[in-house]
Amino acid sequence: MANGRDTSSSLVRYGTVASLLVILLALWYRSPVQHSLDHRLDTVLTSLLRAESKVDIDSFRRPKVAIGFGGCVDIIVDGVKLLNEIGLKPSKTPFHHDCIESREQLSQSFAFFFPPGAASERFLSNDTLFNELVEASRGLQGNRWALGGNAAVMANRLASEGCDVLLGGRFSPEVTDVLSDHVTVAGKPVEDPDIHLILEYPTGAKWGEYVSRRANRYIVHSDDHNPLLDSLEDFEEQLQAFRPDLLVIGGLQMMDNFPFEKGVREARLERLNALMLSLDEATGVHFEMASFVDEGLMRALLSQVVPYASSLGMNEQELPNLLSLLKGGNVTVLSDPNPRVATVLDQMRELYRLLSTERQGQAGGRRLTRLHVHTLAFQAIIVTTGSSWKNTMSATAKASLTANRHVCGSPDINPGKAKLIMDDSFSISRQEGSQRMPLLETKPVACWEEADYEVCVAPVLVCTDVYQTAGGGDNVSAAGLVLQI
Repeated sequence: MANGRDTSSSLVRYGTVASLLVILLALWYRSPVQHSLDHRLDTVLTSLLRAESKVDIDSFRRPKVAIGFGGCVDIIVDGVKLLNEIGLKPSKTPFHHDCIESREQLSQSFAFFFPPGAASERFLSNDTLFNELVEASRGLQGNRWALGGNAAVMANRLASEGCDVLLGGRFSPEVTDVLSDHVTVAGKPVEDPDIHLILEYPTGAKWGEYVSRRANRYIVHSDDHNPLLDSLEDFEEQLQAFRPDLLVIGGLQMMDNFPFEKGVREARLERLNALMLSLDEATGVHFEMASFVDEGLMRALLSQVVPYASSLGMNEQELPNLLSLLKGGNVTVLSDPNPRVATVLDQMRELYRLLSTERQGQAGGRRLTRLHVHTLAFQAIIVTTGSSWKNTMSATAKASLTANRHVCGSPDINPGKAKLIMDDSFSISRQEGSQRMPLLETKPVACWEEADYEVCVAPVLVCTDVYQTAGGGDNVSAAGLVLQI
């Protein structure tokens, strides 16, 4: 018996020693790999910062940007916690709804966009349900209030980057107080601001049996002012005296599936079109895309807005959606949330070609000379050779860095809270035999010339400690623009 106990004790000791050796060996082998990854991130970050800093904003002549339309107050909450709080069960039948009218439709819609981690924004026509969500959000631990709306968010970013901004929108005094001193509001004040609910979720979040593949947000609103572009006349009145270097149009997704009276939406878009036509040809015009599902609205924008913009900004969902409609197809509600670089570049080339063709003979139309597509993994910008857009390489780097700064909620980038998910090299096209571009740590922004334009692609240091995804595209687009005007 004693020999048995001794043998057993020896085996336990040897087993413990062996386990410790395995752990130490694992740490020893892992350490050089981890050190190499950390060094790589440090080098990429340093190189992107150097590329960004090659261009300084002229502090003696702040660029002037006019931007419309609208804004709101965002209530940002953990989306899964909010749905659990109101007792909304995960739907067994995920489904896309253009407009949300009931609890069941909300459950189906969230279940549709949540697993792939695709951004979505929907009008909620049920006031009772919307108010229930707002009240539940107010009492939810960890909720945050923030400035919202494409135009307002872009305005604050542009001002913080050195621009003077004219913002078309109607805001309550509380909202106006959080705008930069370099933002002038053109629009009559309102007592109560519109509220948008931002249901955020991180990568790997669980809702019933559903698991999100990437961090993103689902937005619902019941807006009264923004769909009507009701600051348009005040904005138009101040625009000519302001003499902007750039006009930015955003927030038009608020019109999506809004219950307009007959002819109202068409009249508002015609008035917007007249404003765009009133500008001097030397003034750049940028249209910031968003999540559109109303095909009638999209086709109206293709007629009244898109042909009169010289620059377009969009994400990986909005790019194929716009392309599909231009080619005679339908709205694409859901696309690959993590597309390859070659796929996006081919789509950008096709969009550039189609829009250039569409604008031939368009009365008062502008030539498309800039495309910016922002994705989770990378930034891509196309600029026409010889156009007025400047500093494409630095602008692409700045857009990339801004993505991390916004999502992590810090102006200082911590490589310990970031990762690269872009491939070590990428094909510039899906066509067979296409050139491959390596991701060089010391020169991470790859730029080259094709046809009549330059292309620049930069990796994003993807934030792994997410503070906020809402407003990411607006901040990134604004940061990219500021170095190019």
